[in-house]
Amino acid sequence: MEIETFPALQLAGLRHGFSTRSAGPLEKLDDDLNAAFTAAGFPMVDAVHAEQPHGHRAQAVYTPLGIRVPDVDALATSVPGLPLVVRVADCGPVYFYDPVQQVIALAHSGRKGTEGNIVHATMACLRDTYATDPENVIVQLGPCIRPPHYEVDFAAEIERQARACGVRHYHDCGKCTASHLDRYYSYRAEKGKTGRMWAVFMIL
Repeated sequence: MEIETFPALQLAGLRHGFSTRSAGPLEKLDDDLNAAFTAAGFPMVDAVHAEQPHGHRAQAVYTPLGIRVPDVDALATSVPGLPLVVRVADCGPVYFYDPVQQVIALAHSGRKGTEGNIVHATMACLRDTYATDPENVIVQLGPCIRPPHYEVDFAAEIERQARACGVRHYHDCGKCTASHLDRYYSYRAEKGKTGRMWAVFMIL
């Protein structure tokens, strides 16, 4: 397992990562992920996970309790040392960073979440909670399934939604999970019998 990073988020005051496929058994995957991210400098005992019911709710969090927040697919925080976590295996992990207000958010945007415009919900959470100006926000989309492996191009829709919110600094890694089964898990390509990658984001 490796922890990938994205150039647009390699900034002072931030730490982020996206896990690749593990060589270990699936029943030990969560332990392996916690160990890998801990080794990469994330205090995973304090991490906050989104429950991810495939909806479009976003919530700000303030306490590093190592909990899973129910009924949300996106999390935001201004608290240093509090890792935010979403889990994906084809759905889009979307990172948000406001360098002016020094706040971050992380969203799980699959087909249903994209249809519900979770990007807009996340941006609204940042605006309402932290007075974020969308023009300042850096948005990064990580690996996700893309055509022709999936009939819906939600990667393109995620970008459209971000730009409709006023985002000017948008980045897409362009990688397809189903095209690289040697590196990523793909729920679709592996017919549901697969693991999950973790996207993790933290303010230092």
